[in-house]
Amino acid sequence: MYSDFCLFYFFVFVLGLCIGSFLNCVIYRMESKKTLAGRSFCPKCDHQLSWLDLVPVFSFCFLGGKCRYCNKKISWQYPAVELATAIIFLLILNKFSIWQFFSLAFWFYIVSVLIVIFVYDLKHYLIPDKVLFPAIGIAVAYLLVFDFTNFWNGVWGAAIGCGFFLLIFLVSQGKWMGFGDVKLAILLGLLLGISKTLVALFLAFCFGAIIGIITIALHKKDLKSEIPFGPFLIFGTFVALFWGDKIINWYLSWVIF
Repeated sequence: MYSDFCLFYFFVFVLGLCIGSFLNCVIYRMESKKTLAGRSFCPKCDHQLSWLDLVPVFSFCFLGGKCRYCNKKISWQYPAVELATAIIFLLILNKFSIWQFFSLAFWFYIVSVLIVIFVYDLKHYLIPDKVLFPAIGIAVAYLLVFDFTNFWNGVWGAAIGCGFFLLIFLVSQGKWMGFGDVKLAILLGLLLGISKTLVALFLAFCFGAIIGIITIALHKKDLKSEIPFGPFLIFGTFVALFWGDKIINWYLSWVIF
């Protein structure tokens, strides 16, 4: 029995690597305005890639981080996304029972969406609606059909997150916060509910402030520079999703005692 569970965890890890490789393809083709149809190719020399070039993480290491055909460097984004997807898939599997097939499938999809948004916003300061809106619709459907007891908690979480960012957007006239973050907060609120949404918001602003101070200190940015907030919000969401209850209990223990 133990070996079967280990085998299943290994399968999910490999699945995460493969999905991560696919997400890299999605991100690149969204950037280049190309369809997902067709064989994979090197973005530098357009040479069609063989299966040996497409093994997640391994191919990057085996090729020394360079294209086999043009010898130009491959972005570290590719192995980073593959490994991140695999690790978060394992955390999702650890959070839910292996028999909760619909929950696992839903959260694997949500993780994939959030990783695409994370990378795309980090690179282009833009949250793609074509990825975000379907995820919001699927999240609502999932709550209604498979997790109705948390439906209204998710709705209120979405209202709090969206309302908070909308207020910042309106007050600053879009200078402090982009409208994409307002829409992203709807999805994250649906996923987390009220209490964990508050945790995610707090962590996102903490992470954002720390990274902002570091980049200014390193002269990478100045006070007028634009910094995408979506990645911080998504990172805070993952922390709140997996460890939000522990953070809340720890905070309440300090408040009460």
